[in-house]
Amino acid sequence: MDRLYFEDFAPGEIVEYGDTPVTAEAIVEFAREFDPQPFHLDAEAARESVVGGLIASGWHTAAMLMRMNCDGFLNRSASQGGPGVEELVWLKPVRPGDRLRARRTTLSARASRSRPNVGLVEFLFEVLNQNAEIVMTQKNVAFILRRAAGEAAP
Repeated sequence: MDRLYFEDFAPGEIVEYGDTPVTAEAIVEFAREFDPQPFHLDAEAARESVVGGLIASGWHTAAMLMRMNCDGFLNRSASQGGPGVEELVWLKPVRPGDRLRARRTTLSARASRSRPNVGLVEFLFEVLNQNAEIVMTQKNVAFILRRAAGEAAP
């Protein structure tokens, strides 16, 4: 696959990718390690809680989005990292049996003033379940190398 550079991310572009199954085992495994709250660890405790059943940690959902982003475009991009996540919102619980996919919208793109070989691309990521319900959104900026002068796009 061709490498993606700053110039390949046009404002207004919308791309969907990913198909991540969510299992009870994965929810519990992540929770044991990183977010050991009862509604992430124990189905019975979760049923008796306000969430009414086992749910994935929001951080688990964010990690699944990161994996979908790496597989969907980041690992073939000229990414130089980013300054952080601007906004992260959990809208609906993610439950065992859900299948998640990502929708990436390029919000803006501009050349860096201090590093002319780099562009700043602002993205909105939406995580959708199998019912096309948005379960999480994330907004952030990525630093992405620009194509060298005279280098043609694929």
